[in-house]
Amino acid sequence: MLYTPPPVDPKAPPVRINLLSDTQTKPTAAMREAMARAEVGDEQVGDDPTVNALCERVADLLGKEAAVYMPSGTMCNVTATLVHCRPGDEILAHETAHIIAREGGAHAAIGGFQVTQLKGADGQFTPDTLRRALHPRTRYQPPQTVVTVEQTANIGGGTIWKKATLDEIVAIAKQHGLITHMDGARLLNATVASGISPRDMTAGWDSAWIDFSKGLGAPIGGVLAGSRAFIDAVWQWKQRLGGSMRQAGICAAACIYALDHHVDRLADDHANARALARGLSQISGIEVQEPETNLVFFKPDGAGVAGDKMVAALRQRGVTLAMMDGRIRACTHLDVNASQIEETIGYVREIVRGA
Repeated sequence: MLYTPPPVDPKAPPVRINLLSDTQTKPTAAMREAMARAEVGDEQVGDDPTVNALCERVADLLGKEAAVYMPSGTMCNVTATLVHCRPGDEILAHETAHIIAREGGAHAAIGGFQVTQLKGADGQFTPDTLRRALHPRTRYQPPQTVVTVEQTANIGGGTIWKKATLDEIVAIAKQHGLITHMDGARLLNATVASGISPRDMTAGWDSAWIDFSKGLGAPIGGVLAGSRAFIDAVWQWKQRLGGSMRQAGICAAACIYALDHHVDRLADDHANARALARGLSQISGIEVQEPETNLVFFKPDGAGVAGDKMVAALRQRGVTLAMMDGRIRACTHLDVNASQIEETIGYVREIVRGA
């Protein structure tokens, strides 16, 4: 089987500390209560009041005219490029961006778009790199239509694009007639860590979205925002791709609850990530990237343990992490507490000692 998720190994110990991803969060009891009480309608015909309230709230939060609720962040990205581009158009993105590395080639397979990979440290390209990638409009090259950034930069280590850099990229894009799109998979992690409001962070970006199924702890969904005309066109692709839902207010209620209760607490995840990085860096031979948000990337090879061996050994102790881009990624979230961070550091130390 190449694509089907493998079955859970019945012999593996139960997972007690889940650092695999912030997508692993479970709805809290209070969030489940909010979902159970949600007023619902038919989202496809626009009469689900909870979905409508969520979309209005996110549009206001990001300073956009309108928004649409989607089943996933991938669908937010895919529908955005399907509206912004035409087959044969070129999209400019960092080489590790979701749209290149994590969305199954959907932008090429469905839209026929070329994605040009821009290099840069920590998952980010510089304004100068963008300038150098631009070319004149000519029939010999694809029309450059969209420039996109991923906030935060996942494989870059959960790094935050600085506001000044974002503003400069927007200015370059507008000067050359490009559309700007922000993949906001962990946008609120960036705003909480930086103290910059979501509205200010996304100012100048033609489209942007928030993922609710990561650190915000909702079970499903993202909300894509932009101009009214853009969102109207997105709705056509949402229907075509099977993203139009029915009584989606049950899920939208979880997102509203998350906005009310789970945004400020992202700072706790960032503190736990710093504690994990600090503890790991004190183990001789382990190379750790200092986290800016809730992602901790490290390599234990210098301590005599290959990354995949470390992940397997931790799994046998009930701790789950991921190998990503040749490094181990640990992701803190609302289902991981400070004592579990200390326990994980202890296990890593124990594994290194036994190597």
